[in-house]
Amino acid sequence: MNATATSASTRDPVVARLSTLDRFLPLWIALAMAAGLALGSLIPGFDDALDRLRVGTVSLPIALGLLLMMYPVLARVRYEEIGSLRGERKLMISSLVLNWIVGPLLMFAVAWLFLADQPEYRTGLIVVGLARCIAMVLIWTDLACADREATALLVAINSLFQIAAYSVLGWFYLSGLPSWIGLDTQGFEVSMWEVARTVLIFLGIPLLAGYLTRVVGLRRRGADWYERAFLPRIGPVALYGLLFTIVMLFAIQGDAITDQPFDVVRIAIPLLVYFAAMFALSFLTGVWLGLGYPKTSTLAFTAASNNFELAIAVAIGVWGASSGQALAGVVGPLIEVPVLVALVYVALWLRTRSFPSIPEPVR
Repeated sequence: MNATATSASTRDPVVARLSTLDRFLPLWIALAMAAGLALGSLIPGFDDALDRLRVGTVSLPIALGLLLMMYPVLARVRYEEIGSLRGERKLMISSLVLNWIVGPLLMFAVAWLFLADQPEYRTGLIVVGLARCIAMVLIWTDLACADREATALLVAINSLFQIAAYSVLGWFYLSGLPSWIGLDTQGFEVSMWEVARTVLIFLGIPLLAGYLTRVVGLRRRGADWYERAFLPRIGPVALYGLLFTIVMLFAIQGDAITDQPFDVVRIAIPLLVYFAAMFALSFLTGVWLGLGYPKTSTLAFTAASNNFELAIAVAIGVWGASSGQALAGVVGPLIEVPVLVALVYVALWLRTRSFPSIPEPVR
């Protein structure tokens, strides 16, 4: 996705340095949400028909949108440079702590603080908090001019941790910890294979496609053609995939969202607190560690984002599509998408003020 359309000075307004597509991204996302809700609510049986297009717990329309969304971004990653990041111990350690200790614990806290009397919604939020970023964060970091290679590395690390730790952490935060401190417990059982399959589909396929595209493109046509001709041509596909995913997601859950607006608001409030707190804490951590803007932005977005497709798949698979847990999972991207878009602008604004010596990146 073309995050910056001109070579304007860093002193120019942030919006002026975005492409036309990216400049109006909040509008396109709002329209996609409205279109999805309208389709799901106004066309009888449309949401049920979409929901039947699935293999196991994987929705085929959502899977298609996510693959289209992630492929262009992963084709931009300079995989040949990732090896040089192995020395970035501060970045990797801080990311692991923020993603797998701070993030789930913070979501557990806000879920209990705001939804103590709503066990289904509370459980759904905790499930969202356990699903760390592997997909949309690639879009946010690309728009925010973060470090693509560092993002790809952290996404890969999160994917491995997700496969190994998701089930254990689910038990800990839904059964173990509440029992130890005298709170209500919720049963949780999801197999490692369910998590692994979701990660392989939503990350593995576009990652392999992006890697092979870059290797073949560089070998056959050279870096100049690949960076200046091919990537700009496929860049907008990421935005189209994002918008298609949002339309499909909200079409499937249109009735639940429109029929329970006050419940949606109750779920949204702790999510807003969570995303804002995680981004601020992670960005400040990057500044404190002296990581520089690209890696600080990468750290902040990878810690603040969540893997909503995994959370929704788990909620539907364990508690059912009509459950409160599934509704909470769907409200996750309803809040996350516009909030993270806003945080892209916040990050770019902070970049020009907190890191004034950084040259304008070429996108």
